[in-house]
Formats: sequence, structure tokens, C-alpha cells
Amino acid sequence: MKAVVVAAAAAVLAGGASAHSHRHAHKALFQKRSHNDTEVCVPTCTTIYSTVYGEETWIQPPPKSTEAPVPVITTTPEPEPVVVTPTTTEPAVVPTPIPQICPTPGTYTFPATTIVVTETTTVCAASTTEVPSGTHTLGGVTTVVETATEIVCPYATTEVENGVVTSVIKTTTFVCPSAGTYTIAPITTVVPSVTTVVVPVVTTYCPGTYTAPAVVTTITETNVVVYCPFTSSEEIPAPTSAPEPVTPKPEPAPEPAPEPEPTPEPVPAPAPAPAPEKPKTEAPPPASTPPKGNGSVGGGKLGGKGKHWAMTYTPFRPDGHCKTYSEVDEDVKIIASKNFEALRIYSTDCDTLPNVGAAAEKYGLRLIIGLFVGSPGCDNGNPTIAQQISALKEWKKWHLVDLCVVGNEALFNGYCSVQQLADLIHHTKKELGSAGYNGPYTTTDVLSAFEAGDMSPVCNAIDVVSANVHAYFNYQTAPGQAGKFVRSQLDAVSKICGGKPAYCMETGWPTSGVCNGAACAGVPQQKEAIASIEQEIGQSVVFFSFRDDPWKNPGACNCERSWGSDKAFGY
Repeated sequence: MKAVVVAAAAAVLAGGASAHSHRHAHKALFQKRSHNDTEVCVPTCTTIYSTVYGEETWIQPPPKSTEAPVPVITTTPEPEPVVVTPTTTEPAVVPTPIPQICPTPGTYTFPATTIVVTETTTVCAASTTEVPSGTHTLGGVTTVVETATEIVCPYATTEVENGVVTSVIKTTTFVCPSAGTYTIAPITTVVPSVTTVVVPVVTTYCPGTYTAPAVVTTITETNVVVYCPFTSSEEIPAPTSAPEPVTPKPEPAPEPAPEPEPTPEPVPAPAPAPAPEKPKTEAPPPASTPPKGNGSVGGGKLGGKGKHWAMTYTPFRPDGHCKTYSEVDEDVKIIASKNFEALRIYSTDCDTLPNVGAAAEKYGLRLIIGLFVGSPGCDNGNPTIAQQISALKEWKKWHLVDLCVVGNEALFNGYCSVQQLADLIHHTKKELGSAGYNGPYTTTDVLSAFEAGDMSPVCNAIDVVSANVHAYFNYQTAPGQAGKFVRSQLDAVSKICGGKPAYCMETGWPTSGVCNGAACAGVPQQKEAIASIEQEIGQSVVFFSFRDDPWKNPGACNCERSWGSDKAFGY
């Protein structure tokens, strides 16, 4: 049978709902290994210690003997026989992709399904990939070590018993004899022709509500299996019986990302502001210089003169480690050669400011700088945020900076409430203003985060409004319609913030991944989508991304690693 995966998005262009980036993102989009990461396996390495066989079952006790018992002469009454009632354990209910069999060509409708996970659960799930004829080594756990070490690690594999193939999770101790990259327990398969194969993977689901949206798909062949993944999750609120209120925070996404699905997810309820004490009112931040726009998409001093305004850039090698200055310099030279005018950077780690800043200045590019807000939250006292602000104040090459972005999908990911994010923006304005920066500020999120509640505190704090818009996650949007979709989303966020100029901080199209309705991944599709975006709104968007990111988790869409636009832009 052929196998395909359908990842339906909740965003519908006509309805104005948004489509989430991966996350591209996804959640924790820029999770990566630090310089000294060793003994890396998967985030759940220390939580699994035994073999798990898919759904649990119970074994019937042996039948009672029919032989007559040996007579026993005794004066004590014979005891009543003890009846042992076997107990069964229901298998854990988790949002693994639902296989739907389509026996004949036609149009099929699969209803939406919702599953609530109440505790962190690790299972043996499946991913699919298409391979040509020949012998292929797939799956396993890939880890990078910087010295000889021993790793205890769970891995997914298959077992065959009585002709039945079962995916299982096992634990192994693997000795890495020296520094290098190792793949633990891969599976080897031989196929006679182009085939979609299913590879078992260790998958952990955090508590939350997961939804597989309703899907309508047209099948043109016989005996096709469609997998409908659960691509949306929403954290379960903290129990009301808890002694004191706790601000819910999403679990960090698994190793290079997360990632629970890169497709649109229901927006988590904004995290309640901490109850303790009322924060002190800060002095008003120095006035920034907001661009004067036309009250909708683009306008003012920001944006490009032609079809290429900016490109996202993160200084990481394929293994997730930091690039050297010479490597960064070569990358920025390539970007400048393709007539881009600016780079968007997300944080200050990995020597981003000195290395990318120097290369940008050398090749005449502007910078969109960022303050990354992660799972610790967006409190001003968060040491991660404090470190980034300190690094920016020390660097202070404001003559290169066009815009400061405070937070990347911080509302959507539940890292901040609206008021907390607004407070952080004001705090950042005060801190950077004291170091000489008086340019515009914004935050960027998905449309659904802007529509979730009263955004006036954030709208009042920013100078321009921004959104991350990925048309691939809207199942009704074909590549050639990507530009119109991006513009419609920016029009919507502009309207929410009273007509402030709107810019897109991330947009693109993957070269690999599953088909999501009319939105299919691929190199030709990416070229068509990017051409559509360039033509419609290229002067107001930041394209995502410079290269593929092999260090990320592929995600439910199997696309998270494949947003590099080098083929579309010809470098």
C-alpha cells in the first residue's frame, strides 16, 4: 500500500484564521545544542528504562485443571477456592497519527478528532519517508559527542514474531569510542522500487489537548493509506486544587525542535500574570522613531526597495554548533549578492552580534535584531533576557539596526501574557534607549495570537506590527497563492493594531514534507511560492530561511528541516 500523511491546518484564508510557522516552531524554533553539548541523545533518555510494546495486553490465566484432586483426610473444613480476577491495563491514549485506508479513488472526508493527554507519555510512534529502490538505513538515534563517552539511550526498532511486525522501544548502552557523530540502532530495509516506508520513532507527548483537524482529500490511486496527524496541542490548565497559583509554561520542545507539530495549533490561554506583588512602574521609555506608514502592509522607512527586503539568519552549522566568523562572513556575502537588504537575527548567542554584525557592515546589509523569549518566560528579571539586553547594550552598533523584535511567537507558545509582553517591550525600550538606540520596536507572532484577546497593551507598546506567516500550513493555499495569503494575514494584524504598518518577520515554503491539502512541499513548489510572495509583497517580508536546518526535529509535517531557500534564490 502507498502511505501518505495529511496535516490539516486550522487556518482558513476566508475565515481569517492564522497558520503557525513551525516552527516552525514551530515551538522553540531556535532550540539548539550549546558549545559543550556532550552525551547528547534525546530529551527523554533518562525517562525510559524498559521495553514498551505498543498497546498493552493481558494474558489469560491457564485453564483450571479438570483432574480430580487427591483426597485429603483432615478434620479442617476445606477452604473456599480463591478466585483470581485478571486485571487489564488500558493502553495509553496518545495523539499518534491516525491511519485511514482509502481503497478506491475518490474524495474522502475524515472528521476532526481530539485527545487529551494528562501526563507525559512516551510511545513508539511512526514517521514515513519515500525512498528509491535499493538498500536504505533509516531511523535510529543520532547523537554528537565531543569526547569518548558512554550513552544510555532509548531507541525505536521492529520485531517480527509469527510473521507480525511490531514497533517497540528498547534501551541500549552505546559506547562512543571518540568524538564524532553516531547513529544508534538504525533500521536497514530493502525496497525493489520507489516506496513510502514507515520508520518507528521514539515520541514523547506532553500534557495537553491535541487535535487532528477535519480533512478533505482527493485520492487518485487504489489502496492508499492516509495518516492524519494530531498537529495541535493546548496545554492543560493547572489544577484548581493546587495550594497556590502556578503560571503554566509549555514543556520545552524536544531536541532541535520540538516539536510537536509545526502546523497551526489552538492558541494557549495567555499565562496569568504572577500574583505576588505589583511591579514597580518604570519611567517612560525614550521615544522611538516609528515609521509612518499607510496604515496597512509596509510603508514608512522599513522594508526593501525591491522584491527582496530581508532574510532570516542563524549562525549554526548542520550539527547545531556555532559557525566561525569566516563561515558567517561567507554566508552573509552570499545573501548580499542576491540583492537582500537586511538580515533578521533572533538572539545574541553564538557570537551573533559581533560576527553577523561585522559581516553585515562589511557587505552593506542592515540588521533586524531580536530578543528571544523562551520557556523561562518574559519576566524582566529572567537571566536569559537580562543577558541578551546586556549584550545588545555592550555591542550598540545602532547605525546598522532597522528594527528591534522583542519575542518570537512568545504569546502563541504561552511564554508571556499580553501584559507581560507589553511590559517587557517597555523595559527593553528603556534599557536600549539608555544605550543610544531610538529606532522602532515590534514583536512577532501568528495571527491567532493577535486574535485571542485584547492586544491593546502590546499594540500600544510597539511602533509597527509584525507576524510570522507560512502559507504552507493553510491546506487551502496552493504555492502560487502564497503571496496573497501572506498579504491577507498582514492586513488582519494591521487592523487589530489600529492600522499600524505591518511586516512579515518569517515566510517561506519547505522543499520536503507531507502534502497539506493543496499545499505540497517540494523544490518546484517552493520556487513558485517564493515567486508569488516576491511579486505580491516581497518588499515587506523576511524570507525564511537561508539554509536547511538538519539539527532540527523534522516535526509532524516532516518539513521542519527543509525551509532553506537556496534553490529558490539560486545560491
